[in-house]
Amino acid sequence: MTTTQRILDLAAAAPARHGEDLVLLLSEVNELYQQGLQDLRRDVAARFDRLSNAELMIAADTAGMPCDAFQDRDEVILLLALVEWELTPAAMAYTEMAEAAARRGICLLREE
Repeated sequence: MTTTQRILDLAAAAPARHGEDLVLLLSEVNELYQQGLQDLRRDVAARFDRLSNAELMIAADTAGMPCDAFQDRDEVILLLALVEWELTPAAMAYTEMAEAAARRGICLLREE
């Protein structure tokens, strides 16, 4: 099963979960979200590998992610991957799930 399919399946199960069950589900989906983003970051890095830094900055600007000339290449690659990732069904499902959980008082951030 792909990361995307697993996120979509877990997001579909979320409305029926409550309390600690929902926190655990949200935590699992968050890990999958991060994994998907890192996988895509590697793909984006390979795709833009041959571009100069100036060309990379132009690509970021074109993608709607203006960058500062002082940002390092890895950061710009991550920003490009994030722009692309946020448009995937998996990322949209995660965002919707996290927002719905927050409306129910559930959040991964906890006070200690």
